[in-house]
Amino acid sequence: MVTTSDTRHRLPVRKLLAAGIGNAIEWYDWTVYATFSTYIAGALFAPDSRSLLATFATYALAFFFRPLGGLLLGRFADVRGRRPAMILTIVLMAGASLAIGLLPTFAQVGWLAPVLLLVARIAQGMSLGGEVSNASAYLAEIAPAGRRGRYAAFFYVSTGAAVLVASLLGYFLTRWLSKADMTGYGWRIPFLVGGLLGLVGLVLRRELDETEHFERAKDRARRLRNPLLATLRHNPRAVAQLVGFTMLSTLCYYTFFSALTPFAINSRGADPSVVFLALSIGTAVFVVLQYPMGAVADRFGRKPQLLGWTAAMAVLGYPLSTLVGPGLGGLLVVFCVGLGLYTAMTSIAPAIMSELFPTELRGLGIGAWYNLTVALFGGTAPLVITALADAGASTAFFWYLSAVAVVAFCAVLTLPETRDAELG
Repeated sequence: MVTTSDTRHRLPVRKLLAAGIGNAIEWYDWTVYATFSTYIAGALFAPDSRSLLATFATYALAFFFRPLGGLLLGRFADVRGRRPAMILTIVLMAGASLAIGLLPTFAQVGWLAPVLLLVARIAQGMSLGGEVSNASAYLAEIAPAGRRGRYAAFFYVSTGAAVLVASLLGYFLTRWLSKADMTGYGWRIPFLVGGLLGLVGLVLRRELDETEHFERAKDRARRLRNPLLATLRHNPRAVAQLVGFTMLSTLCYYTFFSALTPFAINSRGADPSVVFLALSIGTAVFVVLQYPMGAVADRFGRKPQLLGWTAAMAVLGYPLSTLVGPGLGGLLVVFCVGLGLYTAMTSIAPAIMSELFPTELRGLGIGAWYNLTVALFGGTAPLVITALADAGASTAFFWYLSAVAVVAFCAVLTLPETRDAELG
């Protein structure tokens, strides 16, 4: 960990990028799946009216393996190290991405196609379950006490950049290729790109050093028995707080980055290229605001920023949904405002989660409880919004988003202010 005042303000950019690139690839693949879901449904599922719903059911089911991945890989990181855990997660994700890009179609092998897709998605779910907790812990543990917000911001700078690449791929592919070509082979291109990016991430992560926090705490971590129960026994307040604000965080992520794309296309009559363009611009705003928001949190505190975000989402959740339609202007407002507000959380997410748990429980504590919450509220978001739209009650989803924001606001109220605190 950096300790001298002279080097404290010199960002270790290579380390930050190496930690962030794995998360970027992980989220790139998950975003690609959601945004290209219409074409995946046509290629890998039976050609009937419920193929899109089945595609999202596969998407949601994979989320329920995230808590298992967070538990196993989080514990692995606590006892074996952040570096080997981050290498393992990126290998799993890149391999699964390549596999999806090469899957045979339903027309070729029948029901084996969706079964193989599910297996690959389970691997991705477990991998992502470990990635978020381990990369978050790594970034927080290499950061000086007063600059964790700035370091943490790189987590979603990389994520946002990857999602931007995914949405731009969607924009250009839907502009250049016909619907038949997209269903035939176009949807495979982003998954193959994700697999190749994984090789780059692997090279970068192999050069990382282990954190001093882990080295000091590894013996305590290895002596722990029933570590998951230990998080509840010794840190019940932290678990409740993590679940409380993660409910809204994950719902915002999958609403704006995933669920709104097929919703706008299938339920509101928007042109796919227009939706991808609006999402790309909103994502660029999301990326640009990460570091400034992290710096603001380091200076003025975590709580004011998080309270502002949760309150705004409670008030604006439903009004934003009324702007989703075929026009570019309304979609730009929805994506830019929604994702701009969301940076208040994402810019400091690794820091705020890591500050809740001691080092010997940090990987497992974040990995298990964060991912369980994501599985329940994030993984089901595209499925819920699609099912409600099919039932003629699409606006109910956005009232649901506002209600969750109220819960998150109450959870943030109980958080201590930790902007200058040493990491436990």
